[in-house]
Amino acid sequence: MKKIAIQGIHGSFHDIAAHRYFEGEELELICCDTFEEVFDSLQRDPEMVALVAIENTIAGSLLHNYELLRECPCTIVGEHKLHIEHSIMCLPDEDWNDLKEVNSHPVALMQCREFLSRHPQLKVVEVADTAGAAAEISKKELHHHAAICHKDAAKIYGMKVLEEGIETNKHNFTRFLVLASPEKADDLRQRARANKSSLVFGLPHEEGSLSAILSVLSFYKLNLTKIQSLPIIGQEWQYLFYVDLRFTDYTRYRQAINAIKPLTSELSVLGEYAECLSPKA
Repeated sequence: MKKIAIQGIHGSFHDIAAHRYFEGEELELICCDTFEEVFDSLQRDPEMVALVAIENTIAGSLLHNYELLRECPCTIVGEHKLHIEHSIMCLPDEDWNDLKEVNSHPVALMQCREFLSRHPQLKVVEVADTAGAAAEISKKELHHHAAICHKDAAKIYGMKVLEEGIETNKHNFTRFLVLASPEKADDLRQRARANKSSLVFGLPHEEGSLSAILSVLSFYKLNLTKIQSLPIIGQEWQYLFYVDLRFTDYTRYRQAINAIKPLTSELSVLGEYAECLSPKA
């Protein structure tokens, strides 16, 4: 049985992503309230695996998770892209006419803004977790309350789904990273299938320093799929760059890393893994 640390509870999008990535395997979920707890759990137990969201096609990057990833002695061994679909649900003995309040995570509420605008009678209240909203309503039998989360949470917490697919943008995907300790990484990662890499590096505060890096990556025919900059705390106007690369030739990719290393500071390879293609909306 694999132990997987996630942020959220059973029925959350992290739960769904974990079961789809490790489809067919028996999982023991370690449910954490915060992403800090997820990374702490991973460091305490080197046999554990973690799954964390890193970006959403609508809400953008989860910037704090980049910092946690850099500070944690772990490595990326995989990724999963999950189509985010929201449903509204309530207690089984209630219906639309009974509802006065809707609860969910602020990002989920934002992603369902158009739907909520058609139901102005509902008071919108932010909570810490999508599935957690359903669990709270079910546990406390909160009448007149509805939750917005994935439809699978309704089965877990005995709720009734009133409407599915209420998200405004149907092309809504979240990318999750699968993390493991360096000792466990080789057991999970299939090097022969690796065609993607995540790096982090600093650059000297000089004209053209980033351009030089990009030129080298282009020369070695690496496809830069994402670049994210974050300020270095305590060093004004200095930044760390988080870069995702896609490659077809592992040897050429390693040559490119060796070529850019003298041009950077603090260069680290956060992981080499197989790219996950986006599912259809």
